[in-house]
Amino acid sequence: MRRIILPITLCFIIIAFAVPGFGASSATVSGSEFKAGDTVSIEGMIEPGKDLYLTIAMQEMFSTKDTNGVHEVKRLEKDSAKAKFDLDTEIPPLYYLLTTNPDAFGAEGKKKFGGPSVLLGKGNGIYSTTMYYLKESFGDVDAEAKSMLGPIKSEAQWNFLRYANQSSYGINTIVKEGNKVGKVTIFSRTVITDHGKSGKYWDKGTSINLDKATGKFTASFKTYRHTPPGTGFDVYVNGDKNGSFNVLKNGFWLSKGFRYMNPLWIIIGAILVGTYFSMIGAAGGMLMAAFQVLIVQTAGPIGINAANVLKPSNMALTLFSPLGSFYRYAVVERRVAWPVGLSFGVGIFVGSIWLGKYVSAYLPMQAYKEWLAILVVIMGIQTLRELRPKAMEKRKNIKAMVKKFNDAVAKAKTEGTSVEMGRIEPVKNGLMDYRFKFWGEEFTINPLLFAILGLAIGVVSRSFGIGGGFLLVPAMTTIGALPMYVAVPISLIGTSFSSIGAFIGYLMTGYLPDMWLMISIIIGGFVGGMLGSRAQKLFSEKTLKIVLAITLFFLFFRFFKIEIWI
Repeated sequence: MRRIILPITLCFIIIAFAVPGFGASSATVSGSEFKAGDTVSIEGMIEPGKDLYLTIAMQEMFSTKDTNGVHEVKRLEKDSAKAKFDLDTEIPPLYYLLTTNPDAFGAEGKKKFGGPSVLLGKGNGIYSTTMYYLKESFGDVDAEAKSMLGPIKSEAQWNFLRYANQSSYGINTIVKEGNKVGKVTIFSRTVITDHGKSGKYWDKGTSINLDKATGKFTASFKTYRHTPPGTGFDVYVNGDKNGSFNVLKNGFWLSKGFRYMNPLWIIIGAILVGTYFSMIGAAGGMLMAAFQVLIVQTAGPIGINAANVLKPSNMALTLFSPLGSFYRYAVVERRVAWPVGLSFGVGIFVGSIWLGKYVSAYLPMQAYKEWLAILVVIMGIQTLRELRPKAMEKRKNIKAMVKKFNDAVAKAKTEGTSVEMGRIEPVKNGLMDYRFKFWGEEFTINPLLFAILGLAIGVVSRSFGIGGGFLLVPAMTTIGALPMYVAVPISLIGTSFSSIGAFIGYLMTGYLPDMWLMISIIIGGFVGGMLGSRAQKLFSEKTLKIVLAITLFFLFFRFFKIEIWI
């Protein structure tokens, strides 16, 4: 009997190893190297009748202790206790699970976003979409599915994976790749399936074909367009490691910006923003931040929050754009009210380098943005109110100045020459009473009051990584009753001081900008500053105020994430 059983057993063993799909899973990757953004194809065999679980995991793991960011260390230590993972828990920052059974790991759910959380409450919003939520408890994942997760093997790793891929801070700090609705990141790509069958936006670029009868499969997915050069990935097929591949460089790599981007496009964007900024003296930093978020999509290295790379590089525009325009405003046209500009500057410098450090660390940013949005829209409304004939009658000096400017423009057009701007003529210098003439009309302002106001604006500047001009200019035109032609040069002095203070503050806490990103913004911002200072006199006081008001309304919608492109 033994003589019969032994040969039969050996035959089964031979068949198990010889017949494809009978034994362990196997797979072949379509290449060993791919450029970032390329499609990776994998084909192979699994046990017939089983679902496919194809895990592609970045080889280099990340844990909270791997980051050297001061704010990130504190935030991740705090969040780890709530999310139930340890500081030494490691996960792959880029991780994809291609499967025919996504329900084993999570389910679809509703996600609300946008609008004032102060009024709507946390977790609510004016927009709604669907997203894929991983199961809250690792215990809810069945035993077979758990064995298919590749390097994710423990409950702590599962919890850290959920946090990194589903919380906004985790996506901006650890994962760096997100699923977007419009321009808003909702969650990160983790569990994905065949897009042709699911139709879900997070499955785009993914294809899976599985013949359950034979176990033969083919699958493909699109690699992250901004995968760092030289990133290695391991491939697991139904729990078994079956190969690896590397992702190579695909364009000009911004190491701290964590993107592939031609610096020329950044320079062009900075020129446009710098020109606009130097004309109205406001929103240069905010618009540059929007450019970085929407176009460049500055992300920051793994372990560093995107904001802590975006903000210090933003300082380049709010510092060098004013420098590009300052020679014309201060030397050629002599329309800088120095006592006001310097008092503003000192207040802003102290606020940005000292007070802003504490406020930005402890103030809840979401609520802070929303209250600031309310202030911004009030200023926008007030700016438009000042254009009413009734309001202009009360400010006779501005009305008279506007008439003189318009007459000068008409004369210049007739003679075929360019209009000459008025100059600042000091009448009285005082800490609390500074008077000057502009176009023959006298204006009065309190430098000490604006130094105190500068402290508050400096705090805002440090917190947002901007120059603060969007508060400076409307404050000077509404509170100080100054014309735009005088307010803008003063604002540029203030933003220069705030930019220096905020940049030093970031350096003191160890946050460096991306050098190529910053150099591109410096070049574009300086050129834009020169263009803007020349272009400003082509526009009337009324036009400049309308543009300022529109900018303030734009910022209101931006702060509340009530954007038309969503």
